[in-house]
Amino acid sequence: MKWLDIENIAEALEEKFPGEDIVNIRFTELKEKVLNLEGFSDDEKRCNEKILEAIQAAWIEERS
Repeated sequence: MKWLDIENIAEALEEKFPGEDIVNIRFTELKEKVLNLEGFSDDEKRCNEKILEAIQAAWIEERS
C-alpha cells in the first residue's frame, strides 16, 4: 500500500484497530498506525495533512 491507497488503508486500519477513537485521533498517531500496517511500503515523507485527513474520513466511513 501507498499513501494514496486511502480506501485500502482505511479498511486495514479498521481491521487492526476496531475500537480506536478515530474522530479524536491525533494525526501523528494516525500516521504511525499507517506506517506500521502490514503491507504498507511508502516513504514517510510523502505523507501530509491532507492525506491524513482523507484517511481519517475514509476510516470513519468504513466504520459506519
